[in-house]
Amino acid sequence: MPGPHNGTRGEIEKSKNFGKAITRLIKELKLFRVAIIVAIILASAGSIIAIIIPNEVSNIVNAISDGLTGAMDYDKIIKLAVFVAILQSTSAIFEIIEGFIMTDVSNKFARFLRNRIINKVNKLPLKFFDDNQTGDTMSRITNDIDSIAQSLTESLSTLVAAVTLLLGVIFMMFVTNWIMALTAVVSGFIGFVFSSIILKKSQKYFTARQRELGKINSHIEEIYSGLDVVRAYNGKAEVGKEFNRLNQKVYDANRKSQFLSGLMPPAMHFVGNLGYVAVCVVGAMLTTHDIISFGTIVAFIIYVRMFTSPLSQIAQSLSYLQLSAAASERVFEFLDETELPSQKGQKMWLPRDQVKGYIEFKDVKFGYDKDKLIIKDFSAKATPGQKIAIVGPTGAGKTTMVNLLMKFYDINSGDILIDGVSIHDLKRENIHELFTMVLQDTWLFAGTIKQNIVYNRKNVSDEKIDDVLKKVGLTHFIGTLPKGINTEIYDNDSVSAGQRQLLTIARGMIEDSPFLILDEATSNVDTRTEELVQKAMDKLARGRTSFIIAHRLSTIKNADLILVMKDGNIVETGTHNELLQKKGFYAELYNSQFQH
Repeated sequence: MPGPHNGTRGEIEKSKNFGKAITRLIKELKLFRVAIIVAIILASAGSIIAIIIPNEVSNIVNAISDGLTGAMDYDKIIKLAVFVAILQSTSAIFEIIEGFIMTDVSNKFARFLRNRIINKVNKLPLKFFDDNQTGDTMSRITNDIDSIAQSLTESLSTLVAAVTLLLGVIFMMFVTNWIMALTAVVSGFIGFVFSSIILKKSQKYFTARQRELGKINSHIEEIYSGLDVVRAYNGKAEVGKEFNRLNQKVYDANRKSQFLSGLMPPAMHFVGNLGYVAVCVVGAMLTTHDIISFGTIVAFIIYVRMFTSPLSQIAQSLSYLQLSAAASERVFEFLDETELPSQKGQKMWLPRDQVKGYIEFKDVKFGYDKDKLIIKDFSAKATPGQKIAIVGPTGAGKTTMVNLLMKFYDINSGDILIDGVSIHDLKRENIHELFTMVLQDTWLFAGTIKQNIVYNRKNVSDEKIDDVLKKVGLTHFIGTLPKGINTEIYDNDSVSAGQRQLLTIARGMIEDSPFLILDEATSNVDTRTEELVQKAMDKLARGRTSFIIAHRLSTIKNADLILVMKDGNIVETGTHNELLQKKGFYAELYNSQFQH
């Protein structure tokens, strides 16, 4: 189901299920369970060793106190001090190793999640990207996964070590003196209750923080991609107003979550000082009555510090776990999105060099919303080498038909046959291999011009590239560049819109597929360049079954068959001259483009 990022949805009024999110997170960490268990054992061992230290310090203090009234036993004091130093060093070493392991685990887990998300992207239907904002998806890959990694480093083993230390300290305190133990525990319990109240209040703000980060990322990505339009329409103020609104929500959620979680350290510090005072007062009373020794008071002061420290660590770890829970819910929500239908039963594979070139649409019905059909009973046949043009007004369903042919979307009913084989029986990868597709929307990535042209193709010779560049009229443009085809392109602004279109056409011409789809492929080039490209396209289409979607009807005069679409149906078929003689819908469309 879609996540909470959809801008049309209302605010989430309550926090998500913390326990369920943490349970899922632990389940996902199973690949790293050995390392985590080792880290937890080391953290627990370090805590247990630390618990012994106050008792040994008490023995040192008592030995010194005895020496003040008699002979000072320096050997005993030195041995005890060395033993305490060894214990302290061992505990610190365990803590360092545990920290290293958890840092390594958190980074590997973050990499593991990012790999899963990238693999998931390739399995999601295009409808998911129609319904969800790109910036929010990016936020899940970056912000949310980083939050999970940070939380793992700071929380999991720390929480276990803190709990071990807390229970051990309580046990040791009661073994030493139950009255002093009750004094310390009661003071610490006050802090624990206070921190629990804070945690309960802060959870919804951690969830809101991650959600609002996704929204502001979506807004930034959207504005950046359409910055020219924003400037052209003087929309900076409006855009800035919306950004400030989203930024304020991020600020509010972040401020409230950080403020509430930030209350815990000073609160625990206050509880710790309260415990010191209580221990000193009660300890002094017990010492005057010879119930305990002075060394016991010193040990309990250390115990109080050790008692409040894990309470603070537990509170802080729970804060990180809250952040991790909020982030992991968004990440796992994305990973649980419905994927494209399984292809297990689709075992047929049409080799590219054996395809003849037949395509048939049989009573195809389709709607992005199943209750609202866009394509209704579409039927058509294409024979090998035939050039078929699909024309019609905006919204007629032209591009949708191509998307169905490429299996970007699954048809609701009917069938599409390639050489007599249903696309239901063919893998998507096989279908994509059979088609060369040149779209109206150009896409270039950061890299050299050569890399953009030979994208995902192996062993393409420079001679073939040069030949393609000549056909599409890019030779002069490439010759003006400092490094020719090895010139780096950093973004789409590096070249003009027409040049981008020509480069994508050249990329399509490098392919050697039996089928060709041209979706408004010449829309961004001038009339003179269009003639050159049209000739190149004719050469490219020779011997290939071609589908051409065009608004400029002058570009499809030589098509073998023209399918005229309106409201998802074919209303007319024929050649250019035949359709003009009919004086129907096609003739009306054609003549409207040449009226002055």
